[in-house]
Amino acid sequence: MQLVECVPNISEGRDRSVIDAVTAEIEKVAGCTLLDVDPGEATNRTVITFVGPPSTIVDAAVRLAAKAAELIDMRNHSGAHARNGATDVCPFVPVAGVTMEDCVEIAKQTAERIGTELGIPAYLYEHAASKPEWRNLANVRKGEYEALKDKLGKPEWKPDFGPDKWNDNVAKTGATQVGAREFLIAYNINLDTKNTKVAREIGKIIREQGGAIVRDENNKKKRGEDGKFVRTEKGLFEHCKATGWFIEEYGVAQVTMNLTNYHITPPHVVFDKVCELAMERGARVTGSEIVGLIPLEAMKMAGTYYLIKQKQSWGIPETDIIDQAARSMGFSDVAPFRAEEKIIEQMVMEKRPLIEMSSKEFVDELSRDSAAPGGGSVAALCGSLAAGLGAMVANLTIGKKGYKKVQQEMRALAAEGQELKDFFLNAVDDDTFAFNRVMDGFGMPKGTPEEKKAREDAIETASQEATMVPLSVLEKTPAVLEIAHKVAERGNQNSLSDAGVASLAATTAACGAYYNVLINLGGLTDKEFVNKTREKADQIWKQVEGKAAEIHKEVLEKLRS
Repeated sequence: MQLVECVPNISEGRDRSVIDAVTAEIEKVAGCTLLDVDPGEATNRTVITFVGPPSTIVDAAVRLAAKAAELIDMRNHSGAHARNGATDVCPFVPVAGVTMEDCVEIAKQTAERIGTELGIPAYLYEHAASKPEWRNLANVRKGEYEALKDKLGKPEWKPDFGPDKWNDNVAKTGATQVGAREFLIAYNINLDTKNTKVAREIGKIIREQGGAIVRDENNKKKRGEDGKFVRTEKGLFEHCKATGWFIEEYGVAQVTMNLTNYHITPPHVVFDKVCELAMERGARVTGSEIVGLIPLEAMKMAGTYYLIKQKQSWGIPETDIIDQAARSMGFSDVAPFRAEEKIIEQMVMEKRPLIEMSSKEFVDELSRDSAAPGGGSVAALCGSLAAGLGAMVANLTIGKKGYKKVQQEMRALAAEGQELKDFFLNAVDDDTFAFNRVMDGFGMPKGTPEEKKAREDAIETASQEATMVPLSVLEKTPAVLEIAHKVAERGNQNSLSDAGVASLAATTAACGAYYNVLINLGGLTDKEFVNKTREKADQIWKQVEGKAAEIHKEVLEKLRS
């Protein structure tokens, strides 16, 4: 999955009809999902959050900016928040399968279209900034909308895209700031006290800008020569903005923070440190809460961290890792934590009807007189079973007497097996989705030469895509065979037969995928695609045959002895 978050802020927070019209543009774009709309009356500003793939998120952002420019007149705007345009800011955030560099490119494409198609001055900021001083949004927006008229036309304020002069259109729309930034996690840690001073002191210690009072070896507050308390210039964590407050609803004090780069300062590391600091002050942490959304990666980082601390295997199902993170950090302390409502990827996850079935339901569906699910989905399912068995044998080796030397290897193999298992499970539905797209092509009209050509092109494109699904399954099977081989050789020998079955299931997955590649290639007209794909598939299958025979021989010899 490739997923980008976009968080545009528009300069309207009071007129719901305008807000609804602007956000409606997002839902017109394929693949984009509106997650949150947060209007503020005092600020006269609405924060909008939506996600989508890189292929369509630019279109959604530009459509939104166009509608905001149509409905919002900056000449009549006032509010408590700094602002520079109808669509004031439009940052892009990497969530899954994309990098910050990808988001920088997306920001540039969006800014260029806003500038050229909409005639709005567009400035790039943060990671997308064209010059160092514009990394800071406040510098780009200096003087706000009221200063824009005098800034345009000056070389130092030339927009990255769009008009560099004041005109009636710019007077109405203002300027838009387009950026790329890391995901912001709003995070609160709960204390077993109502004393806000304790929470604030901890906040000052952990936040990047510091400000906590320094204490001596006797835990007494230090004073400088001027008699004033000595304070830290820098806190414990980068990319952390924190303070303390009292929440009436919960009846507790909280250390509240924004973590602006969870790759450098993840929530679980801050949580453990706050637990220490609270204990030093006679308080204790009872739990914590995510405000808004959190990326799946951050949850998996936390779950893995606590599993490692407990000397447990982290090569377990993703749902178990998420559960470990939620329990370790007390995410249900003040309100139930529901992963499907808090983890951004789970909110937009594509429905996968086949793998959500029970085993009986799947086999019943398979046995009916429809062509899908078929052999391709079964091949992928066999791959998932093989990877799952490999991970199981590795996990059954961890902590067992006589296997001390292979503990780290088995932990790594279990984790790799889980990743492969999830890949193959997704491919079960992907194969059927791809087949259905081919059938959609055959259902297109063919009454005119133009319709016939469009139909042929659609069938060819869909058939090539359908071929790539079993090819991807085939490509992954050597890695599963490698896991099966290693756990058969060095894993728990009480589970040797399981390792052998993992190898057989992987071989079946590879063979089934190979069959599906070959039959799909037979209906294609692009000979270059056919030849390259067949050559790759032949090479992988030959590799699989050799490896499978080797494992089969070794496992049988061990079992018979």
